[in-house]
Amino acid sequence: EPAMAPLLAAVTDGGLGQVPGVVTADGHGPPPRMLHGIDEPRPARDLMRHRRRYFIGELDPCASIEFTRGCPWDCSFCSAWTFYGRSYRKASPEAAAAELASIAEPNVFVVDDVAFIRPEHGDAIAAELERRRIRKQYYLETRADVLLRNTEVFERWTRLGLRYMFLGMEALDAEGLDRFRKRVDPDDNLRALETARRLGINVAVNLIVDPAWDAERFRLVREFALSVPEIVHLTVMTPYPGTEIWRTESRRLTTRDYRLFDIQHAVVPTTLPLARFYEELVRTQSVIHRKHLGLRTAFGAARILADRLAHGQTNFARMLWKFHRVYNPRRQLADHGRPVRYRLPLPPAAPVGDRRELYIHTGPAPRSGPAARPAGGAADRTQ
Repeated sequence: EPAMAPLLAAVTDGGLGQVPGVVTADGHGPPPRMLHGIDEPRPARDLMRHRRRYFIGELDPCASIEFTRGCPWDCSFCSAWTFYGRSYRKASPEAAAAELASIAEPNVFVVDDVAFIRPEHGDAIAAELERRRIRKQYYLETRADVLLRNTEVFERWTRLGLRYMFLGMEALDAEGLDRFRKRVDPDDNLRALETARRLGINVAVNLIVDPAWDAERFRLVREFALSVPEIVHLTVMTPYPGTEIWRTESRRLTTRDYRLFDIQHAVVPTTLPLARFYEELVRTQSVIHRKHLGLRTAFGAARILADRLAHGQTNFARMLWKFHRVYNPRRQLADHGRPVRYRLPLPPAAPVGDRRELYIHTGPAPRSGPAARPAGGAADRTQ
């Protein structure tokens, strides 16, 4: 995070290999450091050439902001906690509100890994927005247990414009949740959906598709997806470099093609033949897609589409009609036969003894020096 200024200086003055966080061609470099706070530097949104092209769903156009950075949980499939050393830093409420006030877009995606972990922090930002009379439409991501524990904060934010939420359920059963170390149970996931409905928040949930799934498991997921009003999103379990499962996944990699590590391709052995796996995956995604674009929801989608087109925003329309071009089982299978341009190196063979070995950032940068001035905000660390 504090590397950019010394990196630019080193390009002209030399000493590139001494900049913390920079890896040179020989594969080495000093370890990266973190800022003490995240109030500054603020994004230079005025330099963005295509601001009207950024959107998420029907929030079009949409800007992004972060109130916190990092995650104190340690889900086995995720790199957020390994990247930031399981630290969690908060922007000051005043800085968060000031940045929101500077955003021209009517819609904002709060990109925190888990929103409103600390209820007092979410309340303090809300109070600043109320004082400044800032109102937008918000989309954020959080956990089921956080929503249940801090319901009052989320309810307060609905009055400020919170309309959309992403919940990482990841699995429907306790076995799957334990495998991913989610530290939540299936009943809490379902209660969180009920809570969001009561608050009037539209929810999208994510389920991780294990390549070990058989046809019956795909059928059960389709059954669940059709039984709830929420959008159900599917991602394929992928051992990314930097995640714990990159080091611990016992199934051998079937490919090291970097392009296939995109959470839509299987990179470990599948129980079903690979072609059948992709057929079941896309069939399930198609059922979910039709649920939200069928006759029951066609009027709502048409209304949203007409409103966006009237304002010159075509992103939502393009998204609706691209499904079959993006999700295609034959194309996904054919991707495995393409020439490999970049082959990922194999993970270390040694087992992970202490999970802190996985940390990328191990501490904040020194407070002195031009590249590491205090930026405000507070930090928490969970070991």
